[in-house]
Amino acid sequence: MRATLADKRADLAGPGIGNYTDIERVLPKDYTPLLSPLETQKAIFAVKRYIEDKLCRELNLIMTTVPLIVDSESGINDFLDRDGSRTPIQVHISNDRNQHPVDAEIVQAATKWKRMALKQFGCQVGEGICTDMRAIRKDYFLDHDHSCYVDQWDWERVIRPEDRNLDFLKTIVRSIWRVLTGADRFARQLFPALGNAKYPALPEEIEFIHAEELLEMYPGLPRKQRETLLLQKHPAVFIIGIGWPLKDGFPHEMRAADYDDWVTPTTMPNGETAHGLNGDILVWNPVTGRRHELSSMGIRVNAETLKQQLAMSNQLNLIDFPYHKGIIKNEIPLSIGGGIGQGRTLMLLLKKAHLGEVTVSVWPKILKEICEKHNIHVLE
Repeated sequence: MRATLADKRADLAGPGIGNYTDIERVLPKDYTPLLSPLETQKAIFAVKRYIEDKLCRELNLIMTTVPLIVDSESGINDFLDRDGSRTPIQVHISNDRNQHPVDAEIVQAATKWKRMALKQFGCQVGEGICTDMRAIRKDYFLDHDHSCYVDQWDWERVIRPEDRNLDFLKTIVRSIWRVLTGADRFARQLFPALGNAKYPALPEEIEFIHAEELLEMYPGLPRKQRETLLLQKHPAVFIIGIGWPLKDGFPHEMRAADYDDWVTPTTMPNGETAHGLNGDILVWNPVTGRRHELSSMGIRVNAETLKQQLAMSNQLNLIDFPYHKGIIKNEIPLSIGGGIGQGRTLMLLLKKAHLGEVTVSVWPKILKEICEKHNIHVLE
């Protein structure tokens, strides 16, 4: 069945299944947790330490502090996409009886802050930072793998101008994938119950495909359906080039204009020109029987591509924010970076059916009632 234009437009922002009737239908019917609640807590922190240590070693990063709240005038909060549909929580800090107030925002992601932090911490080429980032995204639809509370390993590393290419991007992706497959083996060794034959280990290799190639494979389907069919063939993939309009006129998914580079021309294996130095790591989740996104990452914009992406997104008004000025004036290091979802990764490695089994958040009553019917007990 071919998708309508409305189907494709609705699929661009991505988060959430969309309604609770569908959630009840897609949650696994025969689910039994492999670990008890206490074992789960032990596993969470053991795997978390493993990933942080190995990620820092693989990418030459150090763990650093990260803000939960940022000044509204800084321009460094992450707006996640460019259609204005997901906005941060505003906080007015009255301070000194409102004589010296500060207008601030709760972080949605630390994407832009990290790049400025590279300069603040004096990181050199090949060095970088990793953070235990916490955020709130109030505009998500809350389902089995989307929460308003977000925890990520947000990382960033300084690069050279000549590193701004697909080969370098793939090298970094493979390094991250080694960490994740190692964490999968570590979790299974620590808790043998996770070796259940129903749930195969993560594949040792990750496949690469450009969003344009994926569209050519399934031209009549919206994004999530294309990803689902691909993951049933290749259970771990990195989809390259997210943000640039594809041949059907739509980007694979919306991307903000001021962090990942999605305009730089590249070449696909068939020799055709494509665009983008960014992408997503997705896997097939055998517990939920669904596509499962683990990471969004990419080579960051430079002065030229920032101006081009802001113009394409009708957001040139952002150019006067300190963050954007720093890029335009080449005062902020060139970098590559991304976010790896902690809850998503732990949900996958610990064979959980719901994000709420590995992270504490708020959930609507209707979702908790649906989960109870499916033997899923979310943390509160």
